[in-house]
Amino acid sequence: MIGQTRFLKNKHKAWFYLAPAVAVILFLVGYGMWSAVVQSIQTVDGNWTLGFYKELIRSDSFVTSIQFTLWVTLISTVLSLLIGLLLTRILYRLFQQSSVKILVWIPILIPHFVAGYLVYLFLSQSGLLSSFLFQAGLISDRSMFPVLVQDTRGIGIILTYVWKEVPFVILMLLPVYYEIDHRYSEVVRTLGGSKWDEFKTVEWPWLLPILVEIAIILFAFVATAFEVPYLLGVTRPEMLPVHAFDWFYDGDWSKRPLAFAAMIIPGIISLLLAGISFKLIQKHRLRLIKGRVR
Repeated sequence: MIGQTRFLKNKHKAWFYLAPAVAVILFLVGYGMWSAVVQSIQTVDGNWTLGFYKELIRSDSFVTSIQFTLWVTLISTVLSLLIGLLLTRILYRLFQQSSVKILVWIPILIPHFVAGYLVYLFLSQSGLLSSFLFQAGLISDRSMFPVLVQDTRGIGIILTYVWKEVPFVILMLLPVYYEIDHRYSEVVRTLGGSKWDEFKTVEWPWLLPILVEIAIILFAFVATAFEVPYLLGVTRPEMLPVHAFDWFYDGDWSKRPLAFAAMIIPGIISLLLAGISFKLIQKHRLRLIKGRVR
């Protein structure tokens, strides 16, 4: 009874300390979100309608934009997760015993716009890498250098997000690797298991929940970020945030509700994915705690 009372007291104290931050977030972010939703479903004369969403779905430019956004987002997220997971598996022991891991955190300190500019500076056809190859005689003209930025496939955007988000993935995965009892890995190897058996049996059950959470964070961020695709993208196809920006600042005010609707759709998708994933992750973690993970 005393323990339960203490738990409730600590719980209420935690909410008390969090209340100011939560209030600020709800006031600033919540009001902005509500205003965007209202303007996406309200006409100039004050009537409520879903006509803007219907117009959006019928728009060829929107369909092309959302396809390109999904392509860039999925590739960036998957590559960041795979590379981050691989580096964490290889280096977590080194990170645990030395301060060299500070080198991994440096990209986190760099703003995304600066990261995009560095990618442009190094990988554009007039950039440092193409100049070096030209001066070294490896290419006879800078135009022979492959188009990696401001291209229709979004390679420059993807590269920027990958080298920016891989350190974030490592940061999230390191505590999990420190908590895993790696003596079970030795048991798997003793019983003749392969590296894959070791990963699947010992590491994967612990990694799955955090990988899903990281994937949702990266998906929501990349799909709605503006600065990198604006700097490194092309006029067509555009990522959805850039397309919404163009609509918002277009001289035709009738397109502004389309801009709000265009950004609300990926937000709703991210919220649905987060809600579904949270329930699945909670069930998985409960089985993990009870020792019933197979």
